[in-house]
Amino acid sequence: MAAVNRLLRFASVCSTKFTRTLCVGAIPKDEVRIPSLFPPSPVLPRGDIKNRNAQWVFLGCPGVGKGTYASRLSKLLGVPHIATGDLVREELSSSGPLCNQLADIVNQGKLVSDEIIISLLSKRLEEGEAKGESGFILDGFPRTIRQAEILEGVADIDLVVNLKLRGDVLLEKCLGRRICSQCGGNFNIASINAKGENGYPAISMAPLLPPPHCVSKLITRSDDTEEVVKERLRVYNEKSQPVEEFYRSRGKLMEFDLPGGIPQSWPKLLEALNLDEHEYKTSAVA
Repeated sequence: MAAVNRLLRFASVCSTKFTRTLCVGAIPKDEVRIPSLFPPSPVLPRGDIKNRNAQWVFLGCPGVGKGTYASRLSKLLGVPHIATGDLVREELSSSGPLCNQLADIVNQGKLVSDEIIISLLSKRLEEGEAKGESGFILDGFPRTIRQAEILEGVADIDLVVNLKLRGDVLLEKCLGRRICSQCGGNFNIASINAKGENGYPAISMAPLLPPPHCVSKLITRSDDTEEVVKERLRVYNEKSQPVEEFYRSRGKLMEFDLPGGIPQSWPKLLEALNLDEHEYKTSAVA
């Protein structure tokens, strides 16, 4: 795969001292940034989506919902959703050469190096090309300027969607995440009703509860303790600004403040992306 080979060549000449932030700590409500008013967000013309291979990136703090919305949009657009977090977890569950190294890094809330992430992403792109995939929605990559530069050298990114959520709500949401140890389903037991204050509107998010047969099998991810989550969020908030500015300066960044849970946010996101009503209804009932 020519693109992957270029990616690997580019990465090989870069210093290995750079590291990737696997977001991690609580962001005070008053530190959540208001979306920039300049330059203007990219505008997607109606009817254009189905006639091209979207190459999109989703940014946002851990637990904000990148995976949920990227996955829904990938089905709508007919392109694969590639989440670097999933790539890491898949490697952790395998007997691959990086398994033990990744386990130590993730369990301690540390950073995963660019080299490891690039290796996992390159493998996924090669597998996708072999299956005839074209286009993608990247979730969790890039997280550093170096990664953004590597990606720019091998792909023409159309749009970067930056999801935002109040810090206090985000922390509560992260701590409510649960996984079914049997089926692998993802759920959230948090029932969020945050009052409007300090210029921020009230936000309500209903829990995403499991079916009865999964209730007794729910587990918490080992890296979803309050201490680790707060550290992730702190690091992400600190490190995200350069990457956001990288894409903002290129006119590719669209900032989107989540107004609530999926029922409130999904229609608004589709509207911001200029997807028509028919496509929205088809996706919403899927």
